Amino acid sequence: MNTIEPTLIKKKELSKRLSVSTRTIDNWVAKRTIPFIRVGPRFYLYDFEAVMAAIRKHYEVEPVARS
Repeated sequence: MNTIEPTLIKKKELSKRLSVSTRTIDNWVAKRTIPFIRVGPRFYLYDFEAVMAAIRKHYEVEPVARS
């Protein structure tokens, strides 16, 4: 039997996978840095791959030109 990882995860799982606090996740949501799905007034779900794409785009490191 195959085990399938859930596509949508909760805030605690997301913070664990990203090694950041749940407060950081809250801040990113408030600033619209990461995508989320609002399920209830204070309940959100996250697509991990979409969150990673947003983080990579937002926090992309520019290469430094060396002389």
